[in-house]
Amino acid sequence: MTKLVNLPESPIECNNLIAGEWVGPVKGERVGVVSPWSGKDIGSVPMSDAEDVDRAVQGAKAAFEDWRRTPIRERTQVLFKFRQLVLDNIEELSHLAAAECGKTVAEARAGVLKGVEIIEFASSLQNMDDGAHLEVSRGVTCETRREPLGVVAGITPFNFPAMVPMWMYPTALTTGNAFILKPSEKVPLTADLSGKLILEAGFPKGIFSIVHGGRESVEALCDHPDIQAVGFVGSTPIAKAVYSRATANGKRALGLGGAKNHFIVLPDADPDVTVDGVVRSFTGCAGQRCMAASLMIAVGDVDHLIEKIVEHTKTLKLGVDMGAIIESSAHERLRNDLDQATKEGAKLLLDGRGAKAPDAEFEGGYWLNPSILDQATFDMECANRELFGPILSIVHVKTLDEALALQSKSPYGNAYSVFTTRGATARYVAENAEAGMVGINIGVPVPREPFSFGGAKASKFGSHDMTGWGGVDLWTKLKKVTTKWALQPDATWMS
Repeated sequence: MTKLVNLPESPIECNNLIAGEWVGPVKGERVGVVSPWSGKDIGSVPMSDAEDVDRAVQGAKAAFEDWRRTPIRERTQVLFKFRQLVLDNIEELSHLAAAECGKTVAEARAGVLKGVEIIEFASSLQNMDDGAHLEVSRGVTCETRREPLGVVAGITPFNFPAMVPMWMYPTALTTGNAFILKPSEKVPLTADLSGKLILEAGFPKGIFSIVHGGRESVEALCDHPDIQAVGFVGSTPIAKAVYSRATANGKRALGLGGAKNHFIVLPDADPDVTVDGVVRSFTGCAGQRCMAASLMIAVGDVDHLIEKIVEHTKTLKLGVDMGAIIESSAHERLRNDLDQATKEGAKLLLDGRGAKAPDAEFEGGYWLNPSILDQATFDMECANRELFGPILSIVHVKTLDEALALQSKSPYGNAYSVFTTRGATARYVAENAEAGMVGINIGVPVPREPFSFGGAKASKFGSHDMTGWGGVDLWTKLKKVTTKWALQPDATWMS
């Protein structure tokens, strides 16, 4: 029988990757890494400080000058090797990511493969990003050159240990930057394995660095004068804080924050498509993702669809269809959220608090079955706050415009979906939804490359997007060159 997940046989000691070498923190402080599957330590991670960050930056600066002058075709050759190494090691990466963040191995594998898409997009830049050159007047030409920023940094969350870092560094490296990754201290194991594969692929020492740690290391990255740009993915309060601190220090910054994604379900929606899309959206990754649609806006009489959603959700198996909650405090918070919702008047159609571990090996883990709350109102916490767990709240309205008005009231604008069989309705929602990403009969409307990922309102701080061409713009600057070689006999004011 295939194991649900392979936990490390013994705890893995993580270290920082600086100038191509694995080194411990200057002060030597470490914390444990706990697997949500078992509740047991599976590793340890250094808590780096400003001195560790500076060591990484100095190593990156030393490597940057040669790397920026390396032709992009040569850079992508190294990236090709990295892509193959990721695919060769996908099972180890998937099990390691699942073990430390709690998701199922299948979900972790899908995250790695999405990361591979970013690698493939970045590899294609050698053939696509040819700049622009135009004769703008008699004897005068203008051209643009895309150049790297220098040393840049990415700060990533716990829920996608492989994928979210890959949103950033393949594009940043391919466009000629030196990249420093600060992964969540809750999930350092996948980052370290990725770093080993990067070294094996042949990237120059110092071009890719890893600095582990918590708040102190994040603040040091935002403050360091030699870091030119910072990318962040995580909660809205921290995204705003990182963006504000980095930009106050003169850096380019993009902070992707939290969400309370809505999806509208109309009476004409296709039952099979709707039930599958809704359940996958709010239970995937145990609801611990910014693309989870956790608030269903039921327009008119859709009780027949709600009944099917409840019945389908009951069939999900922990460990196979849905993973664990990241840590004990989050597990307890979600249980309290269900208590609070029922006190406020929501009707509990499905209570996930009686969950049992999928195997005796995982009885110490943080398990919660999916829960569904009906008859919620928009002023309830379950309807307007990001719970970040496998909880679906249902609000009933009479019209489509009422549903859109609720989304307009939300501070978030990450993703929005509609389930309908009417094209005119779908188009109306897409035109009026105040979100950066919209799904039509898709519960998790993640754009695929080269289309970029990014929300709106309090779900995003800064310009650009994180992937696709938005990511290329984030990690590069445009230099404009205007040229004239000789006077023209029929010159105009422009020439």
